[in-house]
Amino acid sequence: MMILTGRKAKEEKVEQLLLENYDRYYRLAFSYVHNSYDAGDIVQNGAYKAIRNSGSLKNQEYAATWLYRIMLNEIYDFYHQKKAISIEALEESGEAEPSAMDTYQDFDLRAALDALSLEDKLVVELKYFEDMKLDEIAEILNENLSTVKSRLYRGLKKLRVRLSEKEEIV
Repeated sequence: MMILTGRKAKEEKVEQLLLENYDRYYRLAFSYVHNSYDAGDIVQNGAYKAIRNSGSLKNQEYAATWLYRIMLNEIYDFYHQKKAISIEALEESGEAEPSAMDTYQDFDLRAALDALSLEDKLVVELKYFEDMKLDEIAEILNENLSTVKSRLYRGLKKLRVRLSEKEEIV
């Protein structure tokens, strides 16, 4: 068995993690875009960038965190690009932007999550859907642990309010 060093070792580590965690990255992307084709594109673009830039990975121990950051950046880029396109289309058509009530008439958990800010939604999803610890989330997001905790508690509070509004309507 040959021991790999340098760039090739980093590239193989990144490829291994991509294969092992593809479903997790896909679920995360899908939770934002709600479209299997777009989610697949996001993960493929992220994988391409990760492999292409694997040489810039400083420490292989942090490869998983590094990959999550790349995937999150791809999601954010896609989300902001899509949002800009829809706002442009609304302005061109002369229609008003839909209200939050029009967009989220059925306040199930998915709709309630979608109503959260990107940052709050991400923390909640990583914690409860990806079963990550808060310190792992803080590392992935490159945020203080206290910031991540605040976002989690704020997000959970907003979810409770939205879901209780749903119960009152029913």
